Amino acid sequence: MNSTPARPGRPAGSAGVSFSSLWLRLAWLCTAVTAAVAVILAIVAWATTDLAAAGSVLFSAVVVIAFFAISLVVGHLVGRRNPAGAIGMFAVVYLVKIVGFAALLLWIGTPAWINPPWFGGTGIAEVVVWQAVELWGFSRVRLQIFNDPEEGPRG
Repeated sequence: MNSTPARPGRPAGSAGVSFSSLWLRLAWLCTAVTAAVAVILAIVAWATTDLAAAGSVLFSAVVVIAFFAISLVVGHLVGRRNPAGAIGMFAVVYLVKIVGFAALLLWIGTPAWINPPWFGGTGIAEVVVWQAVELWGFSRVRLQIFNDPEEGPRG
């Protein structure tokens, strides 16, 4: 049976898709759910406000997904070579992202078409959705932390 670290003992990818690590599986899952929520919110924004509001929702989704997915991809890349170092690198990348995204958003500025309430509100909602899915995904994983004691002759 072909299994993955994210799903030990289970076949890799029920639809024929193989995820090589917990990190990539979580990146895919969180991206899919967050994007689905963003599409629904964009339709609501378009129906209740205008096309710029829908664009604001989708732009906030791109920012949120890019921000969080970077850490999971780095966790995958580092975790393959040094599983114990993945969490440390995860934290370092988080700090770099905060500074980098802040600088990028300040450099880009606020586009004239952005609807601030829709951008901000849905950005917060998408972060909450991403984090909830990520926590749920991590809670489903059973990773062995300690080696099992070796069974030897007793006596």
